[in-house]
Amino acid sequence: MSHDAAFDPHAKLIYMANQIAKFMESKSHDEGVAGLASHINDFWEPRMRKHLFEVLDAGGAGLRPLVIEAAEMIRRPVAA
Repeated sequence: MSHDAAFDPHAKLIYMANQIAKFMESKSHDEGVAGLASHINDFWEPRMRKHLFEVLDAGGAGLRPLVIEAAEMIRRPVAA
């Protein structure tokens, strides 16, 4: 991870999502998409998923294509 994390509040989250995507890219495409979404749904707390959707809603800059594709299967947290 670069030093940009100090300036970008989403940098660590983007890094984490991309690490999961890198692993899932070793599987078949459909299995990778489903596995990435499942992992984020199962292990990321709502606050983390909220920040992920902030990045996605802003265009997904920095995210691997698999993360963007899996987004439709990731549970969007409900606003409080």
